[in-house]
Amino acid sequence: MVDVLDSIDAAALRRWAYRCVDSLTARCDEINALNVFPIPDSDTGTNLMFTFRAAVESMREAGPAADTRAIGRALAVGAVAGARGNSGVILSQLLRAVAEAAADGPLDTVSIQAMLRRAQVLVSDAVSVPVEGTMLTVLAAADRDAAAHDANVDLAALVIDIAEATARALDSTTDQLAELREAGVVDAGALGLSVVFDALVEVVTGRIPPRRRYRRPRDRTSARASDGSISVHDCTGGPETVVPTHGRPLGYEVVYVVHGIDDAQATALRAALSDLGDSVVVAGDGSGAWSAHVHTADPGGAVELGIGTGAVRGVRISCFGLVDVRSGVDGDTRRAPALSVGRDILALVAGDGAADLYVREGATVVRCDEPIDSSVLLRAIVAAKHREVSVLPNGALSAQELVAVGAAARADGKDVVMLPCSAMVQGLAALAVHDAGRAAVDDAFTMSEAAAGTRWGSLRIARERALTWVGTCEPGDSIGLAGQEVVIVAARPLDAGCRLLDQLLATGGEMVTVLVGALASEDFGDRLAEYVTGAHPGVDVVVYAGGQPGDLVQFGVE
Repeated sequence: MVDVLDSIDAAALRRWAYRCVDSLTARCDEINALNVFPIPDSDTGTNLMFTFRAAVESMREAGPAADTRAIGRALAVGAVAGARGNSGVILSQLLRAVAEAAADGPLDTVSIQAMLRRAQVLVSDAVSVPVEGTMLTVLAAADRDAAAHDANVDLAALVIDIAEATARALDSTTDQLAELREAGVVDAGALGLSVVFDALVEVVTGRIPPRRRYRRPRDRTSARASDGSISVHDCTGGPETVVPTHGRPLGYEVVYVVHGIDDAQATALRAALSDLGDSVVVAGDGSGAWSAHVHTADPGGAVELGIGTGAVRGVRISCFGLVDVRSGVDGDTRRAPALSVGRDILALVAGDGAADLYVREGATVVRCDEPIDSSVLLRAIVAAKHREVSVLPNGALSAQELVAVGAAARADGKDVVMLPCSAMVQGLAALAVHDAGRAAVDDAFTMSEAAAGTRWGSLRIARERALTWVGTCEPGDSIGLAGQEVVIVAARPLDAGCRLLDQLLATGGEMVTVLVGALASEDFGDRLAEYVTGAHPGVDVVVYAGGQPGDLVQFGVE
């Protein structure tokens, strides 16, 4: 017998989050295949899956002892920070509503009803132009059904009725939107939201609601015509239909997170992005972080709007799948080159030893011993053998330069992922978990997790007098940086290196990677390794001769 819950405590909320990830992963391809609105780019299932994965990773970081409030908060913060696509940003607002409802403890029928009311408000505020027949329709149906029950209803009965109302609303989306009706499908994002509510039923009742599987009635492919419409070809030999795109320009999907802004600034950003493109969503996590999403022909301009509003992080730009790539010069059209199946890993690397390490791990190296122009990376991406290219920037170019390179490479038919690596030691950690046999999105996620989980620091010699957070450094002083911040100033390099290691290991660590630079003494890496062994028992140390010209040494802590 399965116990039926009368409230959702911390353990149940965790199970629901994990179940959502499992269910969205299992139905990812099904959801992707239904994706025709607002852009038929077949990624809604992937976006929902990765958004919830980001929420779960944030939940894990909250620790096993986290209560309901802390878990809800972590889910919301992680979802907003990791939101993918229009659907992912909308999903993040449902999780923000969950967080607010869980602030007072375990969720019961009253708090579930309040959660859905709040989700409706958050999503309505976030979406610039609400459209019937989408995720918003399904969420509204869930809210209406929940509101129709009094406060004495059993939790199990409530969540079952909500899920059934969601399923009915999902089926109705086909007739509510012209693009869905033309393709004969339900809305992809709405299906994802229905899956999320079904997962809640499973956690509360122990039973999985029986649901149909959805597919396109016929196998179709699409191509973009010169007038901006989409020609949909029936591969079974049936007639061709044309779906208008309402004048939307071909372009890019831009998603990023803006930190440190208030509601008024978010509203202004939403309005500015609406002038630049469509499918605009700007949604917050309740603590000053806002995820922004837009479809636009000007990705650089969209990012600049965010930078002008607050501190921008996690920029992702995706080029819509096109048959032809327009150069924008006198109507000239260039066919994207045929590319073989697979993907390339490009790494920006300084130093002969470091380059050898990357090559041995299967990466193609772009040397940056001296400062390089972003055009060098762009040429390397365009020249790569495969369409899919993952880039390990390793701190060699600015975020703005990487955004511009990514947009230009996608216009040349490349599917580019800029992995979040700020140092070569982070890039090595990411490369260590690379698996060419894994799906590209899963591989990128795993590599990004490895890079983000690697704390890093560096040791340098000061070239001039400067004021730092820890005091003034003089020319010739040894300075230790944790990430980009100076945290150590010392007269001797070994003293600075040991003190920096203590700081990096203060919050724990199992392995330290030491990448020794060209200017370090021959035994410098070994002396640092001896210090770690003596001062931090149980921590493994590996030392490599990197030969990088700038840092005496780079440290990576995993």
